[in-house]
Amino acid sequence: MKRAPLTLAAAVAALAALTGAAALTAPAPAGAAADGKAASAARMPVERSLLVCPGPSSSDIAETTYTSFTPGAADGGKGSARLLGATKDAKPVLEPKEPGKPVGATANGADAPALTGSADGVLAPGWTAQLTTKVSVGRARGVLGVGCTAPGTDFWFPAVSTAKGREDYIHLTNPDDAAAIVDVKLFGPDGLAKPDAGTSENIRVDPKSTKTVLLSSLAPNTQLADATAHVTTRAGRVGASVQVGEEGVGADWLPASADPAGSLVLPGIPADATSVRLVAFVPGEEDADLKLRLAAPGGAITPAGNEQLHVKAGMTTVMDLKDLTRGEPGSLLLTPADPAKASPLVAAVRVVRGSGAKQELGFVPATGPVGARATVADNRPEENTTLLSLTAPTADAKVKVTASPGTGGGEPASQEVTLKAGSTQTLNLAPAGGKGSYALTVETVSGGPVHAARTLSLPHEGVAMFTVQGLSDDHSTVSVPRASQDLSVLTR
Repeated sequence: MKRAPLTLAAAVAALAALTGAAALTAPAPAGAAADGKAASAARMPVERSLLVCPGPSSSDIAETTYTSFTPGAADGGKGSARLLGATKDAKPVLEPKEPGKPVGATANGADAPALTGSADGVLAPGWTAQLTTKVSVGRARGVLGVGCTAPGTDFWFPAVSTAKGREDYIHLTNPDDAAAIVDVKLFGPDGLAKPDAGTSENIRVDPKSTKTVLLSSLAPNTQLADATAHVTTRAGRVGASVQVGEEGVGADWLPASADPAGSLVLPGIPADATSVRLVAFVPGEEDADLKLRLAAPGGAITPAGNEQLHVKAGMTTVMDLKDLTRGEPGSLLLTPADPAKASPLVAAVRVVRGSGAKQELGFVPATGPVGARATVADNRPEENTTLLSLTAPTADAKVKVTASPGTGGGEPASQEVTLKAGSTQTLNLAPAGGKGSYALTVETVSGGPVHAARTLSLPHEGVAMFTVQGLSDDHSTVSVPRASQDLSVLTR
């Protein structure tokens, strides 16, 4: 059957849908070529962004901070944003009023809600939000941090576990008005784990609600010390994150890995890590042979005894890297041993700081590049609390880092950083006279790509409590064909 060409409005809607995190409704600007030839595509700011945040904690003594921020300065345009509890009649928790100024809120106890929200107009491009929870004692003690994400349909979580002493809960939040249907598959060292009858498929997440699933309940007859979880939707979309609690070690969030790729960067492994364990998984049918390097301040080095890793397709593979960083912050680089045979994979590292009863747990998943711009919220002005790691895995680069004012005031600060290929540099930048938490924005000036992560350290009674969040391109603009272009190609 012959299809009619799409209208410009339909094409714009299709392109907006592809961004996942944002929608674009503005028309393309004028400026078609005078000779009638198709003009090049224009980049336009997104006009609507969506975010989903999981429920922070089940602990009655949890202290949670929510922070929201849109980079840039107010330009006279209008916009609105709000994050509210993931229920049908919830009240707003955060309502940013203008770009360039973060806003925050706090909640205590186990009743702090999961959040859903949207931003439009000038508040939409690059809109970000963060939740940070501190639990001082108990099984779930630690600092648990996670960035709110766009809802999606496909997520990979290497480094989950169903072993004794671990409690891994996957949080599924549905921001929409229709139910979402979710499948969860677990892959161990021998491949797909056999689920308990019917428990891992057709998981219903009601509209405007959140559901938590204990991963060990999906395969109760199999204990997997290290596994990979694959979350997909049959209907609808969800936000997905895994909350990990490990007996005697602590707790944190495990965000989804970057999409499967032949080369990966895991940025921001702390300098004083006492244990680093790499977990990798190849979703396809071809095994992966990888070369491992550590991007350190002085350049890339190959860890002795851990130069290469073979990952069998469909099977979770683990490598114990021990105290990989040895006193210097670094980022793990995974590249194909043979560039002509690059099998896409996902990966994350489980990181421990401290020892004995003073251990604390965190995770560093593979993270995409910052691209044109990326932001992380809820950085703290106290000395040695916030550390930004910047990595240029393949080529020299220059970036501009900007610290916003704090939620309680202060003046923004910025600094340019030059990175050598294969190196990781760290930066502690805060606003002048800043009060309250602030945001850090990284913009690529030249070269690259650049990968980044922020470590937030909130020590408590001798325990080096911390959490690491990666920064990825905020996709604040999308490419839109100009009106003079033939859009019928989009019907093919």
